[in-house]
Amino acid sequence: MTSINNPPPSSTENVKRTLKHLAVKNWKKLSVTFSLVIAENVTYLLYPVLAGIAINAILAGNALTAALYGLMILFIWILGATRRSIDTRTFAHIYAGLAVSVIVAQRKYQLNHSTIAARVVLSREFVDFFEMHLPMLMTSIISLFGAAIMLLIIEFHAGVMCVVIVIILSCFLKGYTRKNELLFNRLNNRLEKEVDYVHKATTLSLNRHYSSLARLRISLSDREALGYLAIGALIALLFTLSIILMTSTQGVNAGHIYSVMTYMWMFATSLDDAPQLLEKFSQLKDIGKRVKTDDVDTGILSPQQKS
Repeated sequence: MTSINNPPPSSTENVKRTLKHLAVKNWKKLSVTFSLVIAENVTYLLYPVLAGIAINAILAGNALTAALYGLMILFIWILGATRRSIDTRTFAHIYAGLAVSVIVAQRKYQLNHSTIAARVVLSREFVDFFEMHLPMLMTSIISLFGAAIMLLIIEFHAGVMCVVIVIILSCFLKGYTRKNELLFNRLNNRLEKEVDYVHKATTLSLNRHYSSLARLRISLSDREALGYLAIGALIALLFTLSIILMTSTQGVNAGHIYSVMTYMWMFATSLDDAPQLLEKFSQLKDIGKRVKTDDVDTGILSPQQKS
């Protein structure tokens, strides 16, 4: 039982504790997986420059230098295949252990079976965070700032515009996330009751339940779409101004143009991931209010917890 002097952790703290618990318990497997993620991203970051060199080599008739581009592509695909193979093995085992921990931890709250089952399903989101969204976050951060830095080096004006775009979007970050958290709270409240609706609800209640779920999911999707649109408008401005500036610059070769355009696309696609990542973080914060796993280590409660 939680004492007055020791209030329960906030949803954010519980998310951090749960993710930390999973990371510490599985650090060896996760280290291998994320090392491959970083290696992939380094190759992606070097790709535009090397592709630009290959293009210039083609135009200069240097076949050997240009052909080395193919070896780089093969290396990238080998890294990707290796990571995907290891990913499934790693995260399937992590979720198996987490599901047991969640069930044991939730039993002490004397919840009904449908709520526990729903929370076991929700707990999968923590594993999905490591499997899909943390690699996506790492890729986005490396690509976002890596592309901006490379543009500052090879096309300074484009790099400055990238920095300005990041500053503008960061001003709307807090409000966007707060609204998402409210929507996920309402959505997960209904999902926890879904089994009860299936067993007991009338046709009218079922219609209302699934209509409400649909409206909430549509609202979340609309907010994500609005975020994409706002980012798209800024990216369109970035491309337009950068192209105009390069057009007015003397002595620009094809390889340079390709490198700049590719880094701008890298920056753009990294920003495109932002609405989805913010949505996922909001979802995890709400799940953190419901799923308590930080007091579970081996899936067995301590004597104090049993009493």
